[in-house]
Amino acid sequence: MKSEPLSQQELESYLWGAATILRGLIDAGDYKQFIFPLLFYKRLSDVWDEEYAQALAETGDDAYALATANDRFIIPEGARWNDVRETPKDVGRTIQTAMRAIESANPGRLDGIFGDAPWTNKERLPDATLKNLLEHFSSQTLSLANVPEDELGNGYEFLIKKFADDSGHTAQEFYTNRTLVHLMVKMLEPQPGESIYDPTCGTGGMLISALTEVKRSGQEYRTLRLYGQERNHMTAAIARMNLVLHGVEDFHIARGDTLKQPAFTDLDSLAKFNVVLANPPYSIKQWNREAWGNDPWGRNFLGTPPQGRADYAFFQHILRSMDPVTGRSATLFPHGVLFRKEEAAMRRKLVEADLVECVLGLGPNLFYNSPMEACVVVCRSQKPPERQGKVLFIDAVNQVARERAQSFLKPAHQQRILAAYRAFADEPGFAKVATLDDITTQDYNLSIPLYVKRAVSNGREDDDRSLAELWAAWEQEGRLFWQEMDALVEMLDNLTLSINSRRYLNE
Repeated sequence: MKSEPLSQQELESYLWGAATILRGLIDAGDYKQFIFPLLFYKRLSDVWDEEYAQALAETGDDAYALATANDRFIIPEGARWNDVRETPKDVGRTIQTAMRAIESANPGRLDGIFGDAPWTNKERLPDATLKNLLEHFSSQTLSLANVPEDELGNGYEFLIKKFADDSGHTAQEFYTNRTLVHLMVKMLEPQPGESIYDPTCGTGGMLISALTEVKRSGQEYRTLRLYGQERNHMTAAIARMNLVLHGVEDFHIARGDTLKQPAFTDLDSLAKFNVVLANPPYSIKQWNREAWGNDPWGRNFLGTPPQGRADYAFFQHILRSMDPVTGRSATLFPHGVLFRKEEAAMRRKLVEADLVECVLGLGPNLFYNSPMEACVVVCRSQKPPERQGKVLFIDAVNQVARERAQSFLKPAHQQRILAAYRAFADEPGFAKVATLDDITTQDYNLSIPLYVKRAVSNGREDDDRSLAELWAAWEQEGRLFWQEMDALVEMLDNLTLSINSRRYLNE
């Protein structure tokens, strides 16, 4: 077992090496439910061993050393890593028993944290494969001295991204482009002592990015309170592991459906948070629209969204979760929320409530296995006086880089967008401040090309714009056209579904 400090490259190679052991045995999308719990188990064990050894060396008192090691978290006798490693058979059952023992010994903090992977299914994971995994993880020591929290957290994020790349259709749910998350966090500027909430938190990346931003700015990050809810049981467990591995102590990750049963409430209303960051699932169709009409938490203040799209259900949940004074949110949405006709009445109420501060249009391919363009909608409970009655539109479709089949925002892209957001001023071809009257004139349509436009030639034959400028203008006009076409296609799809449903009922 290597005990020297690991470089970031060595750590990443080590972590991905565990996943390669499972290749050909299980689907790539299922790697996470086995690799993450084992990684977390190994980390807990090595940190426990490290603290026990240090205390024993200092005092020579075994009872004192045991109490010291158990002070951070308890690993019961018989449930330690080497106990499992030495198991000759029924390895999966031994792993499962040890994990459940650790969860039970640490109620409130680690209960359910290892997830519900089918460890005892020998057809999927025979003893030989599990022993190979255990031996692979045993080849490195994941103590705090060898792998500090920041480094292990970065390695964990690396593994999340690799699983997203490898798992295909599940990537959008599992991973949000971190360069975009970083931008969203910087726009909201979380402060020490604030509460930060993600209602669809996935693996917890947005919460960790917020904490990292406060830490990077040199402020006291340990006073942040992090909250998240995630519907998928295993993903929620991964989020909790992620936060612990990043050294976060004050967090609450709840399992469950945010729309059906929000986990964070205060008497008869939703709990309020200073900062809300979210990447809700896009346009889901399977949700309880009927119950939303009489939502007990008052989340239908804009109206009831169409069955085929729950985007405005998540949006209203987010808005109702914002602190009435300091609350601000940044939410990643499909462009359709800005202009779809079936949501026009809700959009009108949203604009009239003067909650929207900024609409940011993004370039294509920022999402795994999807060429779609998306937008970030920034809202505030109380805008600064100079921004009241106004909305900033930013067209950042060209602020994107692409390397090795992945798109991302470079620091220069993030800085340009952030500078425009903070300036809150017109920038021809890039940003436009629109008044509520301007938006009313456009029938409350928030489609960005309606507001951010490039200069035209006024009909002159001697148009002196460059070819690049002409091309950009043509692309901008085309985007507005195709957004309108997308809305029409979605409307026809809904109509077809409705007709087919009626036919099925009649038959």
